[in-house]
Amino acid sequence: MRVILGTGELSVTDRGLLYGEGVFETLHVRPDGPWLLDRHLERLAGSAALLGIPVPENVAELAAGVTHEDGALRLVVTPSTAFATLAAVPESIRAERSTGIRLLTHDLGVTRRPPWSLAGAKTLSYAENLAAKRWAQQQGADDLLWLTSDGFALEGPTSSLVWLEGDTLFTVPPERAGILAGTTVAQLMCCAGALGLRTGEKMIPVGELDRAGAIWLASSLRGLAEARTLDGKQRAASPWTPRLLELLGFSRRRG
Repeated sequence: MRVILGTGELSVTDRGLLYGEGVFETLHVRPDGPWLLDRHLERLAGSAALLGIPVPENVAELAAGVTHEDGALRLVVTPSTAFATLAAVPESIRAERSTGIRLLTHDLGVTRRPPWSLAGAKTLSYAENLAAKRWAQQQGADDLLWLTSDGFALEGPTSSLVWLEGDTLFTVPPERAGILAGTTVAQLMCCAGALGLRTGEKMIPVGELDRAGAIWLASSLRGLAEARTLDGKQRAASPWTPRLLELLGFSRRRG
């Protein structure tokens, strides 16, 4: 991993370090630079605003000129500093583009979020998200899909949900569901028409999701990872997966 120097100095009393009161974005880096940089910077600013943290004007310069064959650029902003790190996309994530994932669902225990919720921000308080993925792995799955207490699908701990019904790609409406809006999903929905697909947003019960033609988790580094099992039930591979990955500028092994 390479650290790209940023602005300010990280203090031991920084609230991002002590309490997770900071924000970040992870971008896929390609030979021509960071993918969807403007959208990530926009979401970074929105997340920071929810925490009352100013974003340095030159934070975009941290990504300037950064290239990689298949890289992960992480932009971090805390109350005292902004910096970036660059590393290769882990092989395990690259493999998910071709092999898919085993997906497990679990109730998040949420029907209505409180007014102070930061669910719509990408904060450094990520321990629970990572713990959720570890729990799913301990159950023999690869990743988790969170559900509302009444059984509607939400998102993964580090990814957005996409599914196919007939010729329509759907995702969960972020504002209605109280979840983080996904940059990769937004790009997919903008481009899907090029493949003759329609797009939409709706809430879906997990029982209906199981009957979808295909299910994916979308994120910046994965692109798309197809659910090949859902709660232990095998699913056939979709011919749409390689086509959608190509549409997003990914091959099934690398970006």
